[in-house]
Amino acid sequence: MLDALTLATGVAALLLAAWCGWAAYRDQPTKDWHFIGMVVVTLLATVQLVVGIVQLARGEKAEQGTAIFVAYLLGAFAAVPAAGFMSLTERTRWGSITAAAGGVVLAVLEVRLYDIWGG
Repeated sequence: MLDALTLATGVAALLLAAWCGWAAYRDQPTKDWHFIGMVVVTLLATVQLVVGIVQLARGEKAEQGTAIFVAYLLGAFAAVPAAGFMSLTERTRWGSITAAAGGVVLAVLEVRLYDIWGG
């Protein structure tokens, strides 16, 4: 895996979580700008998914197993879009809390992906 990409994705996810958390603190729902931030973080996770699959296809191996690595890659890819979709259905501060939680979940998954790959 690319350590810089993993770090960038994790940091972007935490920044998104802080931004959405701040909106929740101010009793605001997710706004269009938050969704643009979710798209940026999702694009980073998509790039990571593609890089991970390409590395596996080239014969590189995850230290703790390929199946668990692919499962975490897919989970990381889906975390923020799922939270964004759920925040659309709840147009109160709880939608912002849901989006913030999605960012935190993605950051934790990034740490775990780093460990699984052998970092």
